[in-house]
Amino acid sequence: MVQVLDDYAITSPLRQKNTLLKIAIASFGIFMGLLSSSPITPLFIFAIISFSIIFFGKIPIKTYLKILTIPASFVITSAIIIAFISGSGQNLFSFEIFGHTFGVNKEGLNMAILVLSRSFGGTACLFFLALTTPMIDLFAVLKMTKLPDSLIEISMMMYRYIFVFLDVAMGIKYAQTVRLGYRDFKTSFRSLVMLGANLFIRSWEQGEKLYLSMNSRCYEGKLVMYDEKRSIEIPEILLAFSFFTLVIAIFYFTRDVVLF
Repeated sequence: MVQVLDDYAITSPLRQKNTLLKIAIASFGIFMGLLSSSPITPLFIFAIISFSIIFFGKIPIKTYLKILTIPASFVITSAIIIAFISGSGQNLFSFEIFGHTFGVNKEGLNMAILVLSRSFGGTACLFFLALTTPMIDLFAVLKMTKLPDSLIEISMMMYRYIFVFLDVAMGIKYAQTVRLGYRDFKTSFRSLVMLGANLFIRSWEQGEKLYLSMNSRCYEGKLVMYDEKRSIEIPEILLAFSFFTLVIAIFYFTRDVVLF
């Protein structure tokens, strides 16, 4: 899924926009969503950011909804649990299971809705960054923050080899599957152990090959990265400023709003 997100980011029209501006928009949306005591602000952030992803980022709406389904399943499950186990006050409804009473009250339901809205707002902001900004651009920004070069380079290699080892693991599993390696529980467990052992050995071998190849290219502890300078145009500043202003206004005027 991360590889798919990076592919969309590379082809997105918003890739050509300033990376720092996109990080500022996403960070502002997450921060304001977390500060909000009302679900209105995070839901507004979710709507605006989702519109930007689809309209400006040219991400197909079906693809965006499909990607959003994965975190949404966890968020909705967590919100349902919060509604049942938190809060106090007037019960909205209740039922019994094996002699135990379970119910939802107003405070618990409002808390669940707030958590749900915050999660969707923050998720949309992260997807905005992931679907419009390739990881290489984010690593270039990290270089600007004066973080240790070794930390950034290790992160780059880890990100790169996640997909290399994922491809290896998928290839091994496919070979095991066509040989009936997952026909029952005992065989599946044995095949899974063998897959893990082989993947560890492949990882070790790949690390040695990487070390030799970097030394043969005169690696001296620092990788040179291409960083394309992108200016911030006036329309982009106006759009970002309008977004910030609207969010702050809604945050102020809806700070005491509850749905139930």
